[in-house]
Amino acid sequence: MRINLPNSAFLGNLDSFLRRFDPSNPKELLITANKKWISVHPIVLTMIAALGQTVPREKIDCEALEAKSRHYFERMRLFEFLEIDSGIIMTEHDSSGRFIPLTQIKDSTSLTRFITEMIPLLHLAPIHAEPLKYIVSELVRNVLEHADSSRGAFVAAQYYSKSNTVRIGISDVGVGISRTIRKSHHSTDDLQSIRLALTPGITGTTDREGGTEQNAGAGLFFVKSIAAVNSDFFVIYSGTAFYKLLKQKTENKNPLQADPLEDRHSAGNDYPHWQGTVIGIDLALDVNEQFTALLEHIRNVYAKAVRARKHARYKKPIFV
Repeated sequence: MRINLPNSAFLGNLDSFLRRFDPSNPKELLITANKKWISVHPIVLTMIAALGQTVPREKIDCEALEAKSRHYFERMRLFEFLEIDSGIIMTEHDSSGRFIPLTQIKDSTSLTRFITEMIPLLHLAPIHAEPLKYIVSELVRNVLEHADSSRGAFVAAQYYSKSNTVRIGISDVGVGISRTIRKSHHSTDDLQSIRLALTPGITGTTDREGGTEQNAGAGLFFVKSIAAVNSDFFVIYSGTAFYKLLKQKTENKNPLQADPLEDRHSAGNDYPHWQGTVIGIDLALDVNEQFTALLEHIRNVYAKAVRARKHARYKKPIFV
């Protein structure tokens, strides 16, 4: 496998970064890097950390980082995860209010502890902490319940004061969305599987509309909807498919769509194969709507979509 740390890779231009990922030769990992400057979304770090867990340490080859921004990767614990001596001499920085370094979460106990410790690291006000806790909890819980991977989830986040935004990345090297969805639903390809996974009330645990009490098929839809309402980026990459929710136009008075392909988006089904699932979201903290009210609004859209599908599925034919 080969992955490159480019000059720039954020959710808005992540497509080109993913296109250059080479998953061939999965028994080795080569990490290359831009020589002058590297600025990347936390999602990139979680991907590399996850890949590093799939190959023996002696099969990981990482170019010496020369870019001026190389200290960031040391602070984010990337080399610790790869078990590589970076040779980077650190000058300690106060991490408060800046970032959540790479963390591996393998069970619900670790998730609870991570959520508790996460907010003090970012120094967020309670009104901003609640959406972040909800999003991270939902996305990591999805990994623990559906990825079927002993390696769990790899998480990292960064707060950007200039835009007042938290950027979150979560990766796993589990079975992937298609294998999970196809347990209970028909899917023709990886992009169709992502579409189903983002549709309210659909879960891989059952073909029942609205899912079950434990798995209602709501988590990914809710997270995508939070991004849509805030006009933020949200991406999913699994198998050969990539879906990106684009920033919604400000004049759109009804940004919540039950079908993710009706959202303003870009997508493709011909990306280099990722064994597992990668999710990223940018969360603007200048939220105009109270989080509890936002969740209630999303719940109403969710319930309406599930009712409509149930009606379409079970309505009796009328004979004239």
